[in-house]
Amino acid sequence: MSKLQNLFRITELRNKVLFTLMVIVVYRIGSQIPVPGIDLSQLQKLKNSSSTGGLLQFMQLFSGGTITQFSVFALGIMPYITASIVIQVLTVAVPKLEEWQNQGAVGHRKITQWTRYVTVAICLVQSVSLTYMLHNGGGGFFASGVRGVDMFGPGNFNGGRIALCAVSLTAGAILLMWMGEAITQRGVGNGMSLIIFVAVASRVPVDFATVKAEKGWFIMAVVIAIFIVMMVAIVYFEQGQRRIPVQFAKRVVGRRMYGGQNTYIPLKINAAGIIAIIFASALLYLPLVITGMLPSKTHSDGTPVHTWSYSVTSFVNNYLASPTSPVYLVVYGILIVLFSYFYNSIQFNAPMQADNIRKQGGFIPGIRPGPQTEKYLAKVLNRITLPGAIFTLFIALIPAYFLSKYLPGGGGQALAFFGISVLILVQVALDTIKQVDSQLMLRNYEGFINS
Repeated sequence: MSKLQNLFRITELRNKVLFTLMVIVVYRIGSQIPVPGIDLSQLQKLKNSSSTGGLLQFMQLFSGGTITQFSVFALGIMPYITASIVIQVLTVAVPKLEEWQNQGAVGHRKITQWTRYVTVAICLVQSVSLTYMLHNGGGGFFASGVRGVDMFGPGNFNGGRIALCAVSLTAGAILLMWMGEAITQRGVGNGMSLIIFVAVASRVPVDFATVKAEKGWFIMAVVIAIFIVMMVAIVYFEQGQRRIPVQFAKRVVGRRMYGGQNTYIPLKINAAGIIAIIFASALLYLPLVITGMLPSKTHSDGTPVHTWSYSVTSFVNNYLASPTSPVYLVVYGILIVLFSYFYNSIQFNAPMQADNIRKQGGFIPGIRPGPQTEKYLAKVLNRITLPGAIFTLFIALIPAYFLSKYLPGGGGQALAFFGISVLILVQVALDTIKQVDSQLMLRNYEGFINS
């Protein structure tokens, strides 16, 4: 409690914390406000069908339940994340974007602006797609053949209603993007990560309540024990670093001598972590959205007509949205590993690091400056990225597989993305606490971690 009091003794830090909490409260209030022009009775049917799997259950993880509320924040932060992926991939292929990236703060502002433009375009597409999906009885939106949900009621679906929903959802997503950026600039921690943290954390009590209602206290106690063990393992692994020693030669400038000190380059074992999972989820999310837009037909008795669109939708729901499917495990695992390497290669530029070390008169013991240092750094980065990616893969997929397999029904569906949720919660919490610690220690106060 004394450390918590220190947090509020510093005026600047207190204002940042209060601002962050205020934005989070606004986000949670907005997540309960439905889009205008929908049928509330149909909305209740959507909530009752939220444990049937498919795209709906997949989207619940990052939306924090806003998708079943069909709220103004239903699109969540995923459009912005998807836009960021697109821009980062294009940075490697488009010379102009690469030039902006090398311009420092000015170039980064230009890239951020274009990321916002791409986010608006993605929001418009996704909002119209979501509107059509909820009108045609769900399409591929639900697993297990759940149909009969029309959020607008009979005879109320028209161009004006589509435009109203599209504008409302797009405006909500853009407001959410602004709120995330505002937290990053004026609050504590990374705004986008904190919004995802709040969305995931808001689902945890509901998931545990579902497991308790379906399986009883003993199974819930087992799941809580697994939860705690995973948290400890993630915290331990998150602190892991490979420290590359660097020595600086002594040099005389005028009458003063500089250099002669030893330092190190800290490389995190699991640098990508949550980012790799979010990127992989966003990419895996696309085929689910596309199949959700496909037309669906039913017989007079309500059973689906086995058309090509039904076959494609069934394949995607059964193999790309089911944690127990081998196809899901393989595809998701490959995406996590690829994005781990991709993100680490962008965050840690080995040629630039080697050049900076050489310019400052430094060297890695036993390694020649220049190209040899560059090769050594790239080699070390590739070696430590693999165990980090495998650990992330294990946390994200293995618990989800066993919990969904051995807790069938509501309990299994509630914990389908259990490992991902724990990883997101722990990583974002650690990063935020570290930022708070740095602010406290800068003003000679004890931190929460580094005392």
